[in-house]
Amino acid sequence: MSDKDKLILEENGVGLSRKLARKDINIRPPWYLGPGFLLFWVLLFFAVVIPLFYRLPTSLTVEDDNAGEFIGDRAYNTLNNLVNIGPKVTGSNANEVDAVAYLLTEIADIKKEFLEDLFTLEIDIQKTTGSHIYYDMLEMYQGVQNIVVKLSTKNSASESYLLVNSHFDSVPNSPAAGDDCFMVATMLEVLRVMATTRQPFEHPVAFLFNGDEEMGMQASHGFITQHKWAPKCKAVVNLDAAGSGGREILFQTGPSHAWLATYYKQSAKHPFATTLAEEIFQMGLVPSDSDYRIFTQYGNIPGVDMGQAINGFIYHTKYDRIDVIPRGSIQNTGDNLLSLVRNLANATELHDTENYQSVRTNFSYIYTNFCIIQQQAYKNGQAVYFDFLGLFFVNYSEKTGKTLNYCAAGATLILVFISVWRMSAVARLSSCGVWQRLIFLVILQIIAFVLALGLPLLVAYIFDSFGLSLTYFSSPALLIGLYICPALIGLGLPITIYYQSQQNNKLPITYHLQLALHSWVVVLALLAIGGTAYGVRSIYIITILIIFYGISLALNLLTTFHDRGYSWTGLVIASQVMPFLYSSYLFYIFIVVLTPMNGRSGSASNPDTTIAALAALGAVTSFGFLLPLTNIFRRPWSVLLTLLLVTGVTIFLACGTQIGFPYRQRTNSARVAYQHVRRIFYEYDGSVSKDDSGYLFNFQDRRQAQAFPGVNLTGAISQTSNCDTHMMCGVPLFDERWVGNRMQGMWLPREEPIVPPKPANLELLSKTVLNDTKTVRFEFRLTGPNYLSLFVQAYEDDYVTVSDWSFSRSYLEQKPALPLAYHMYITYGSNSALEFSLDLTKPNGDFNVPLFQLGVSSHNIGNKGDEHSVKFASTFPSYAVITDWPSLYQRYIF
Repeated sequence: MSDKDKLILEENGVGLSRKLARKDINIRPPWYLGPGFLLFWVLLFFAVVIPLFYRLPTSLTVEDDNAGEFIGDRAYNTLNNLVNIGPKVTGSNANEVDAVAYLLTEIADIKKEFLEDLFTLEIDIQKTTGSHIYYDMLEMYQGVQNIVVKLSTKNSASESYLLVNSHFDSVPNSPAAGDDCFMVATMLEVLRVMATTRQPFEHPVAFLFNGDEEMGMQASHGFITQHKWAPKCKAVVNLDAAGSGGREILFQTGPSHAWLATYYKQSAKHPFATTLAEEIFQMGLVPSDSDYRIFTQYGNIPGVDMGQAINGFIYHTKYDRIDVIPRGSIQNTGDNLLSLVRNLANATELHDTENYQSVRTNFSYIYTNFCIIQQQAYKNGQAVYFDFLGLFFVNYSEKTGKTLNYCAAGATLILVFISVWRMSAVARLSSCGVWQRLIFLVILQIIAFVLALGLPLLVAYIFDSFGLSLTYFSSPALLIGLYICPALIGLGLPITIYYQSQQNNKLPITYHLQLALHSWVVVLALLAIGGTAYGVRSIYIITILIIFYGISLALNLLTTFHDRGYSWTGLVIASQVMPFLYSSYLFYIFIVVLTPMNGRSGSASNPDTTIAALAALGAVTSFGFLLPLTNIFRRPWSVLLTLLLVTGVTIFLACGTQIGFPYRQRTNSARVAYQHVRRIFYEYDGSVSKDDSGYLFNFQDRRQAQAFPGVNLTGAISQTSNCDTHMMCGVPLFDERWVGNRMQGMWLPREEPIVPPKPANLELLSKTVLNDTKTVRFEFRLTGPNYLSLFVQAYEDDYVTVSDWSFSRSYLEQKPALPLAYHMYITYGSNSALEFSLDLTKPNGDFNVPLFQLGVSSHNIGNKGDEHSVKFASTFPSYAVITDWPSLYQRYIF
């Protein structure tokens, strides 16, 4: 025996021998406990994660008379009144008159009650006009409304305001209980509580109720760029929704203002947030946007973006009603918002959010300078934050996160090194031999990770190939068999094969199993180091896994359980409870949020791949250290066979039964958006070359027309050929989503001409050659309904360019990629004629030939069309949610 081996045995006190290390491992639990072991963790998820995920507080009533607290029942009654107004589309009487009148009445009631001796309350109604660039189009707006209420403490001298924003408009056909009447009602109650409670605050709070978010976030842009109070707003709390009826999630903070997460931690009574959501949202993986981007981009102010995200199936549908919102939901949001607004209204950082300079107070000079140093640590930094099952909230700076990630990975790798050295000593094998096995297992774990991710993606690809996407849409339990079980099979197969092949190896079999876990933590450590170096803050998820396994390994080494058969498994299993609960909770959040979004994300790509990847990552992070432990049971193959059986049964249910049909009335609707289009093409000489009518479809989920088997779509043609030959496909593409999904659009001709109730009228006022003789100016007047679009495309083959116009100069310089044209998207809160000019430059100065195409699309949103359109809409199944309206497209050549 070597001196090293003797020393180790002496240090253990009892002199561990090879016989002890190789004690009979054939006395193992029966095989059926292996599947039972996995079942235990599944039941733990349903027993702990699910109840905590959907937990809501009890709503307070007016009778409770809790002074200074958010009263959920009062806010709920306000919400009910807002919903009863009906759909509030920008430009409609319901939005511009009824909703405004109701909000002003509520604010007037608050003004009657507010504490005049302590606060001042100012009300301003803004009608705003302007434009901003969004994707490849210029969004223009005219006469959209904002209601702004500023509440401030009388003795406050602060010139820094906190902005709180939500919108009261809605999409067509939706009463908008969740999006966004819920947040409007919550804001009104927060305003009421703050104005009637003797709790002063340092900074004035501007409550912005904006009247045009759904049609392009126009009203928020009008406020932040034009309102008199906007320059003094130093931070924003934006409130929106992508669902209805649960807890609100913190989508984003900052940017680059980590102190905001600290205030959220101090404020949120019911925290619900994760850095991963922020990174996913900012990468553009979520098909949604909010006013938060407008405030940060055009106002250059930081803030927090919060919104409802659960039950997104009813988002932007007629089912977004108050009956799906429990009172506890509005109490949950109100508790968090009231506390957050109060804390931010006293935040010293609001004095100078741009430079993070601390304002000296009555504290000592030393303490003040210490605060400055602390704040400078957050300068230009992001935050890492997350909640644990809604029970508590954790946050720290990105710099601290990097240190923690590196230290956790490094410390655990050191522990793995000590473990390998100890194995070689106890088993009397060379360290080189044990390291070789570990390296081989690392390779196996990488293969296992690829299989765990690849098998669910393969299932998603095969289902999509057979037209079976979204089978889980209304039956989320299918995700277990479709994606989670294949991920676990891929994760466990390589290690099980390896473990079975090592039964007669010189190294004790228990050590082989520990090496399998060590190899997994090595892979995680390498991922943590690489991800941290790349700047991914969500690596904290992996760090949690590393830390808890590292703790169990350290304890096993200290207690010598490490060398006592399977004794070490107890600490490993115990250490995995917290990581399992958090990992499963985290990925469940994203599956719940993103599944309904797949029903409206367009038909261009397979949405199942997103859910498959999320399910696989959730399975890998939750079971990465647990699945190899099934090898302590006899016949470990039984676990993989059980998983395979569950997958097979689930595939049968998804493919061969009604369970796999995606759609259900009211709860899991199939969305269909189409326009009743009349299109007229005018040639250069004024003649009409085309005048036809039809239905233009923009399918919102992967199944496209297959989702509506009973609808007669005979004669429908793809838009692909039109998109190749006509400017903007020769149809009235409504907004950026219609433009982005144009190649998947479908045109269904109709014999009966469509007569839009309010067509657009374009009038050429003048055509003037300018002094340089190479430029000609066209001046137009355009009238029409509240939603219009202009498409402009010069004949560049003839060296014609649009050199100037009366629209945004910056958009003119942002030339759209061919075959797209310039797209001016126009929204009217109050309608009036639009006069505009276009300057075309041509080197040879010949302006008596065609120079450019001008397309005018007009949309009568909220109108159901003629009797033929109503009859056609009635042929859709009951589970379909229809968004349709008449429109007119006129193509001119000048």
